[in-house]
Amino acid sequence: MTDLLRHIEQNIQTRDLFKSGRKILVAVSGGLDSMTLLHTLNILSAKNRWKIVVAHFNHRLRGRASDADERLVRKTAVLMKLPLVAESADVKAFAAKLKLSVEMAARQLRHEFLARAARKHKIKIIATAHHADDQVELFFLRLLRGAGGEGLAGMKWRSPSPADESVSLVRPLLDFSKCELTEFARESRIHFREDATNSSSDFLRNRIRNELLPLLRKNYQPGLDRTVLRLMEIVGAEAEFAGEAARLWSCESAHSKKSQSRLTPAATIQMNAFGKLPVAIQRRVLQSRLSEAGCVPDFELIEALRQSADCFVSVSPKLCVCRNKPGEIKLRTDSQPEFDVGELPVDLSVPAGKTVFGMSKLTWNLRTGAVPAGRGYRRAGSRGRSPHQNQQELFDADKIGGKIILRHWHPGDRFQPIGLKSAAKLQDLFVNAKIPAARRRELVLATTEEGEIFWVEGLRIGERFKLTPQTKRKLVWKWSNLAV
Repeated sequence: MTDLLRHIEQNIQTRDLFKSGRKILVAVSGGLDSMTLLHTLNILSAKNRWKIVVAHFNHRLRGRASDADERLVRKTAVLMKLPLVAESADVKAFAAKLKLSVEMAARQLRHEFLARAARKHKIKIIATAHHADDQVELFFLRLLRGAGGEGLAGMKWRSPSPADESVSLVRPLLDFSKCELTEFARESRIHFREDATNSSSDFLRNRIRNELLPLLRKNYQPGLDRTVLRLMEIVGAEAEFAGEAARLWSCESAHSKKSQSRLTPAATIQMNAFGKLPVAIQRRVLQSRLSEAGCVPDFELIEALRQSADCFVSVSPKLCVCRNKPGEIKLRTDSQPEFDVGELPVDLSVPAGKTVFGMSKLTWNLRTGAVPAGRGYRRAGSRGRSPHQNQQELFDADKIGGKIILRHWHPGDRFQPIGLKSAAKLQDLFVNAKIPAARRRELVLATTEEGEIFWVEGLRIGERFKLTPQTKRKLVWKWSNLAV
């Protein structure tokens, strides 16, 4: 028996992935990783009395190449005298129908098929061929998407199937590198097929694998994989601790009469009031409670709730959520529309004027004269002031024109703040500025008669309308909040 086979068997036994005599559904794509997994488990099955069923899902993404993958898996199952279950689906059509990425659609259909196949054959374990290189790629993929500790911890050796929690996914190869699997496949003369889409730059994971990671290994950290895997283990353990501490605190808050004589370090935390808990545990408590309430627990929502008690935050057109001082979540159904479509035309042809729109009082006047050196190239407003104080911005009046429109945020609005090279979605700018969702719909914005946004309350002025040495007339724009 080779070292790799002994190591895999040890992983299965010491991590209790599955016991002797169990039925195992092995997910096999036809690529190097899964074909190596199938061969190793088949060899070890004689000793451990495992009953293996081969499962193959044809994504139909590569035409004849996908069909050739399926033929190889079928042929291999016949040679090994193993039962096979196979299905296919039009992943691209499914992705288009549900407006998903091809990757997400493929993942969903594949997991649904594997869970279905497991139930059909009365199997509780699905073995997949994820390995250490997959873990490193997943770390950077989730890092770039802004995942938290749980996400950065990566895949576990054993976890519930996303399509059926009664079925477990096990990953016996999780501590093997791609190079180790490649060497074993070569020495064992294992036939497999290369997936041409692995070299395509259309998918972010592929760009991470083929561009980012080689660059980091070459120029920054030769031992990148070892460092990242160690970091994932540390982050995962800390995230697990925070989750358990949050669970214990929630249980204690619901059963305050529980005995304090057997407190663990985590249980000591649970004795504190919500506001005195460590930030990480506050976040985990809110994350768990939002999920239980059916709300998507994104970071901005969690932070808005964590930092302010008894303040409702909009999470959808008709739903608001808040948390009270003990950390409990409350939902409120609102009837108002998500976006306010009202607007107010304003005539700037007069030298000065004032108006009220929404909760804002606005005044303006026009001035002529040269722009002081350097003044037109920076924001002329009052950064750092309270939003309730009088605030001021300066614009090039001739670029704005004689008529403007005051309104609120509309779906799809784009805006180019000063200093930005191109326009961006206003939604993204609000997120970056950490403006709560409910507040975004209250903010006033101003557009030219043609509809171009030149000012958004609370954000920088529009790039195209800033003062320059060529400016002849200045628009002095002031506003204050009437809610004070």
